[in-house]
Amino acid sequence: MTQTSSRPGTATSAPAVSSRRWWTLSTVALAQLMVVLDSTVVNIALPSAQADLGFSNGERQWIVTAYSLAFGSLLLLGGRLSDLIGRKRTFIIGLIGFALASALGGAAGTFGLLVFARALQGAFGAMLAPTALAVLTTTFTIPKERARAFGVFGAIAGAGGAIGLLLGGVLTENFNWRWNLYINVFIAVIAVIGAIVFVSHQERQGPRPKLDVPGTILVSGALFSLVYGFSNAETDGWGSPLTWGFLAGAGVLLVAFVLWQRRAEHALLPLSIVLDRNRGAAYASVLIAGAGMFGVFLFVTYYLQTSLHYTPIRTGLSFLPMIGMLILAAQLSTNIFVPRFGPKIMVPFGMVLAAIGMSYLTRLGLDSTYAHDVLPALMVLGFGMGSIMPASIQTATLGVDRGHAGVASAMVNTSQQVGGSIGTALLNTLAATAATDYLASNLPPTATTMAEAAVHSYATAYWWGAGFFAFGAIMAALLFRRRGRGAGTATPTPAEPVAAH
Repeated sequence: MTQTSSRPGTATSAPAVSSRRWWTLSTVALAQLMVVLDSTVVNIALPSAQADLGFSNGERQWIVTAYSLAFGSLLLLGGRLSDLIGRKRTFIIGLIGFALASALGGAAGTFGLLVFARALQGAFGAMLAPTALAVLTTTFTIPKERARAFGVFGAIAGAGGAIGLLLGGVLTENFNWRWNLYINVFIAVIAVIGAIVFVSHQERQGPRPKLDVPGTILVSGALFSLVYGFSNAETDGWGSPLTWGFLAGAGVLLVAFVLWQRRAEHALLPLSIVLDRNRGAAYASVLIAGAGMFGVFLFVTYYLQTSLHYTPIRTGLSFLPMIGMLILAAQLSTNIFVPRFGPKIMVPFGMVLAAIGMSYLTRLGLDSTYAHDVLPALMVLGFGMGSIMPASIQTATLGVDRGHAGVASAMVNTSQQVGGSIGTALLNTLAATAATDYLASNLPPTATTMAEAAVHSYATAYWWGAGFFAFGAIMAALLFRRRGRGAGTATPTPAEPVAAH
């Protein structure tokens, strides 16, 4: 914050950074919760929205994907804008825009307008989320307090999706599916008031950064093509030229983006940020966790509602134990395990637990019960996610040059949202293919075989999710440095550069 001394060696001033820093954390946490839960809050509302607006099963994923796609593809731009026009201003603009887009989506009378509103939510969320994390990194400079703050932030990043399912159940059953969007207006109003009162304006240090327009176009186009290619595979199939055309185009654009960043004078994403071994491992871990978790939220929700015939609110309540385990693991990781073992141990440990939880879900059938078959898997998944997120997020923002705090923070959210987009699109595609193949081999179709086909398709998605996490465990174990080497330790020094912008 502005009260922090810019001279090295004056870390003793850290306690005076802001007497309202915990209120700042509350404001940032509220905004982050709104952004993350909106990735899943509409999942429970999807059956009701689908019946109301009349869109197909193949189209339903776009209600989720449009948000994640716009969010993930524009986050790097949002992070740079926070460096360009100021974090407090960007934060407030993002909150107001998010609220207006939510109101538009709540009032949508057509499928197209709802998808547009969700994409608009994602665009403003891309301004809001990296700014929230950048504010957090500059507010908390005392190592112990910073760890606690990141523990809260990591818990929200991991639990926000599950909280969204709970909130979605309550709103859908007691009000209407549209209130899953209208609720953001009330949350945003509270957060705007908190931002005005508690978030301090930060004076710029050094030259004003310039916007990398070619880099922004290249990376946004690449991320859009990547997710659209996976999404198109469900409707047109993997043999479609359009599917592979978009996927190939994404690869070309990503290569062009990297080449441009190597020579751009004002790079959108300085490659030193992601090429650091620990930070690169942290971003990859967040991406893999996002790919696995956003997919499981979608399929467990549909299983509970369509196979076990749960009401929306009962479905939401079913995720509460998972949230509790995630919060418990996040606090234990932040205060005990990460300082002692570091991310090289904690992230692979969490990945292994998540893979076990996903594998357990593959046992679900039409005669399964929540207490015996669903609950244990969700609790293991929650503890696994609570072990992955705090360690990854702390490591991802350590040791970054002060002029790149916004874009480094944006990479955390980019990784989570792009992972969620790819995971949702890919798992939905694989599940749909599995259901079709099951019905084709069990003719003629009956109500029982159709229900069994749905459960079979969910199991296919769970197996792939388990594979994601297993790969993540191996990757994290190989890439993270041992404690005490490089920037990846979990306890930063008070005068860490990222907190001085």
